[in-house]
Amino acid sequence: MPTGVDVAECEIHMIRELIGNQRIKIMRQAELQQVNELYNMLVTYMVTYSFQIFGAIVVLVVGVFIGRRVSNLVLILCAKKSVDITLSRFFASAARIAIIIFAVLIALPKMGIQVTPFIAAVGALGLGAGLAVQGLLSNYGAGLSIIFTRPFVIGDTIRVEGVFGVVKEVHLAFTLLSNEDEELIIIPNKHIVGEILHNSQTDTILELCVGVAYDSDTDAAMKAISSKLAAVDGLSNERAIQIGIDEFGDSSINIAVRAWAKTESFHKIRFASNQAIKEALSEENISIPFPQHEVRVLS
Repeated sequence: MPTGVDVAECEIHMIRELIGNQRIKIMRQAELQQVNELYNMLVTYMVTYSFQIFGAIVVLVVGVFIGRRVSNLVLILCAKKSVDITLSRFFASAARIAIIIFAVLIALPKMGIQVTPFIAAVGALGLGAGLAVQGLLSNYGAGLSIIFTRPFVIGDTIRVEGVFGVVKEVHLAFTLLSNEDEELIIIPNKHIVGEILHNSQTDTILELCVGVAYDSDTDAAMKAISSKLAAVDGLSNERAIQIGIDEFGDSSINIAVRAWAKTESFHKIRFASNQAIKEALSEENISIPFPQHEVRVLS
C-alpha cells in the first residue's frame, strides 16, 4: 500500500507537469501572437504600398534596361571616336552604374523607405569599411590613375615587379596580363602606380650574345647573323636589328644582338634566333670557341 510520502510525491510531480504544460501553452500563445502581428503588419504594408511596390519594381527594371542600353551606346560612341578600350569600358560601366543608382533612389521612397537616413547609414558604413579595406581602396585609386593617365593600353607589353606580359584587361582593382604560356598574371594596381614600369608596346626586347674566335672576320660574322635573323618569323620588321661587338672576352670576341620579338612567342623566337645564329656562323666557317686558358711554365 502506498504511504503518505508516496502520495505527496505523486501530487508534487503532477503539479510540476501542470505548471510545465501551462508554460508551454503560454509560450505557444505568445509565438502565435507574434506571428499574427507580423502577418497583420505585412498585410497592412502590402495593402498600403502594393501599387508603390509595383511601381518601384517597374522603375528598377526600366533603370537596369536603360543602363545597359546607355552603356552599349557609350561603347559604340567611344569606338567611333577611337577612344582607348580601357577608357571606353570605364565610361560605359560608370554610366550604367550611375543610372542604376538613380533608379534605386527613385524606387526606395515608393516602398516607404526614406532615402536620407539610408544615405547617412551608407556613408557611415562606407567610412568604416574604407578604414578596414585601405589596401583595396588604394588599388581602386591606382586603377583610376591608370585609366586616366594611360601609361599603357590593352595590347601593350609591360614589365613591372619582375614579371612581363601583354595587357589583356585593365580593371579598377587589378590589371590582367598574359604571356607565351597563356598564364593569366593578375597584378594589383597599387603595385603598378608609383613603380618603375617598362612599356615596350607590342614587342619585347630580345638580347642575345655569341662569341667568335679572335682571328675571325667579325664584319662577315655580323653580316651573316643579320641576314639569317631577318628570316626568323616573329621578329619585328619595323625595328631594325642591332648587332655589334659587345666585349672582348678571355677566349672570344662577344657579338651582341638586340632585336624585338612578339611577346606571345618570345621564347619560341629566342630559340629560333639562337639556331639561326649558329647556322650563320657555320656557313661562314666561323668557329665559336670554348673557354680555354693558356698556361706557361717559366723556368
